[in-house]
Amino acid sequence: DPGFSNGSAYGDLNNDGALDLVVNNVNMPAFIYRNNSRKLEPANKYLKVVLQGEGRNRFGVGAQVTLYYNHTLNYQEQVPSRGFESSVDTRLNFGLGKIKEIDSIVVKWPCGKQKVLKGVKPNQTITVKEVESELPGKAVRGAAGSKPVFEQSTDNHGIDFVHKENDFIDFDREKLIFQMHSADGPRIGKGDVNGDGLEDFYICGAKDQPGALYIQTRAGRFKRSNEKLFEQDKASEDTDCLFFDADGDGDQDLYVCSGGNEFSANSTDLIDRLYINDGKGNFSKSQQVLPSFQFESSSCVTAADVDGDGDQDLFVGVRLKPGEYGYPCKGYLLQNNGKGFFTDVTEERALGLTELGMVTDAKWFDYDRDGKPDLVTCGEYMPIRIFHNEGGRLKEVTREAGLEWSNGWWNRLEIADMDGDGYPDIVAGNHGLNSRFKATRAKPVSMYVGDFSGTGSIEDIVCTYNGDKQYPMALRHDLVGELPYLKKKYLRYAQYKEQTMEDIFGRELLQKMVKLDACEMRSSVLLNKRNGKFLVKPLPVEAQFSTVFGLVVKDYDGDGKKDIVLGGNFYQSKPEAGIYDASYGLLLKGDGKGGFTAVKPQVSGIVIKGAVRDIKEIKAGNNKLLIVAKNNDKTEVLVKAPDKKGVNGIQYRE
Repeated sequence: DPGFSNGSAYGDLNNDGALDLVVNNVNMPAFIYRNNSRKLEPANKYLKVVLQGEGRNRFGVGAQVTLYYNHTLNYQEQVPSRGFESSVDTRLNFGLGKIKEIDSIVVKWPCGKQKVLKGVKPNQTITVKEVESELPGKAVRGAAGSKPVFEQSTDNHGIDFVHKENDFIDFDREKLIFQMHSADGPRIGKGDVNGDGLEDFYICGAKDQPGALYIQTRAGRFKRSNEKLFEQDKASEDTDCLFFDADGDGDQDLYVCSGGNEFSANSTDLIDRLYINDGKGNFSKSQQVLPSFQFESSSCVTAADVDGDGDQDLFVGVRLKPGEYGYPCKGYLLQNNGKGFFTDVTEERALGLTELGMVTDAKWFDYDRDGKPDLVTCGEYMPIRIFHNEGGRLKEVTREAGLEWSNGWWNRLEIADMDGDGYPDIVAGNHGLNSRFKATRAKPVSMYVGDFSGTGSIEDIVCTYNGDKQYPMALRHDLVGELPYLKKKYLRYAQYKEQTMEDIFGRELLQKMVKLDACEMRSSVLLNKRNGKFLVKPLPVEAQFSTVFGLVVKDYDGDGKKDIVLGGNFYQSKPEAGIYDASYGLLLKGDGKGGFTAVKPQVSGIVIKGAVRDIKEIKAGNNKLLIVAKNNDKTEVLVKAPDKKGVNGIQYRE
C-alpha cells in the first residue's frame, strides 16, 4: 500500500509462532501485516523464549539466548528497543525449520548467570527465569551473604575536588591527530605531609585551575590546605605529582609536572614546580629553576636513590614538545645534591634517555634484585623500555628483556610481584582493543612525522593497514586542510579513497620522515622471568574494552595473591575515531601465577562512570579508600568493605 512510513516493529500478534509486522505512517493509520508463513509452510517449527529477569530488568534486556540443533547455532540477544519509545516483542521468536527437537538452549544473563535446557521440543513457548540460573563453572562470585568488595562513599569523606578541563581544541592547531593531548589529567600523589601518620594527597588541576592538597584528619576525613600557594600556579596544567624528600630533612616535599598541549613553545607555564615542606604540612615554592625542561610538556616524575648517595634523585618524562608532536622527547635524569638542588646528568649517566619517546609514565624498580633501582618507562608509539642501573649509570636493556616489539599506546605502569616469585613484575595500561586502531607486529599502526609541506611546520600522519598496504586514517578534507598542495591532486573524495601512503607522498618523501609504529594495543602484565627477560601476558578481554589510565594492585580478597583495580576511558577524540567510553572500572582477581579473572560489578561494587585518569588507595581511619580522579568531572571515592569472614570474599565456583 502507498504511504509515508518512518518506523516499524515486529511481534507475534496472533500467537501462531510467526512474526507479524506493524509499520508506522505519517498522518495516516499504521499498517499491520499478518505473517501467513504458518499456513504456507506448516511443517516449519518455531520456539518462543520468554525471559524473566531479576529486579528492574524484568524483560532480561542484554540476555543472550543460543539454540543448538542439527549441528546448527541459532542466536539472539534481548534488545527490544527500536527508535523513539518503540519496542519489538519481548518474547524471542526462533524459526527452526523441520526439526524434531532442540539439543540444548543456553541462556546467559548480563550478571553472568547461566541457564542450560536440554531436549526441548519445538512449537511451544518456554519461560526462563534469572532467579533460577547459576554462575557457570570457574566464574567469579561473592561469598554467600557477602557485600560487594567496594561501596560508594556517601559523602566522599570531605573530598570536594571537581576537575574542570579548560576549553581548548587541539584539532584546531593540529588537524591530523586523532585524540587531544591537552586532557591527560588529573593524576594523584599521596604521602604524609605533616608527620601525623595519616596519608594525605594532592590532586592535579587543569589549566586555570589550581591543584588541591587534602590533609587527612583523625576522623578519616579530608580538608584542603595551602590553597593560596597553589592558586599562584593555576595557569599551568598539572600532569603528574610526587611526594618525596627533596632536601633530606625527613619530610615530604612536592614535585608537580607542568604539561598539556595548549601552550606555546616558549611558555613559562610549562616549567615544572618544586614545593618545599616545613615538616608541618606548610609548603613554599622553591626558587630553584629546575634544570631539565626547555619549555616542554612533562608527563611523569618518579624518585629513587639512583647513585647510592642516600638522597632521592628524579626521573622526569616528557610527553611532547609544543608544535613538534611525534618527535621523540628527552627523558631527564636529575641528580640531587642532598639539599634539594637538582642537576641534569642525562648525557653523562643515561645517554639512552636523550631520545626516549613520547613518555606517559615511568617507575623505578629493582627487577634483578641487585639492590639498585632500575627504570621502566612507557609511552605512545613506544616499547616498554627497561634501563639497568650499573653503578649509578642507566644502560638500556629493552632488547635483552625481550620487549623490543612491545610498542604500543601505553598510558600507565604499576610495579608488583604478580606471580609470587619474589621478583617485581609490571602491570601496564594500554589503549585496548575496542577501537578502529588494530595493530600487530606484522601490520602495525604507524605515524609518519615530519615536514610534509616544506614550510618548516611538523605534520603527523597516522596510517593503518588494509590488506598488505598502508592507508592514511585522515579524511581528505583534514589532509588537504593541513597540506593544501594536495587539493589539486585530489579534487574529489573518490580520487582519494583508495590511495595508499606511497600513492600520496611517494616512497622517497616517506623515507625522510620519522616513522613510529605501535604493534601491541592490549593492556598487559609483564612477568619477570628472573633471567633479565619479561613475558608479556595480556589481561582478560574485559580489560581491553577501553583505554586504561588508572591502576591499583593489591590483595583485595585476603588470599595472598595480588588483584588489580583498573579504570579508563577517553572522550577527547575525533568523531571518525570515536570516543572510548566502554569501561566502568574493573576488578581482576589474581590467581598468584600471573593470570586474572574479571569480577562482575555486582560482586566487586565497582561501577565508575566517566574518564578515569588515576586511582590511588588511601587508608582513612579504619577504611581503605579508592580515590578516583576523573577528567572534567568530580572525584569519586569507593570504600572497601571490612575484611571479615563471610563478607566480600571473592570465590571461584567450581
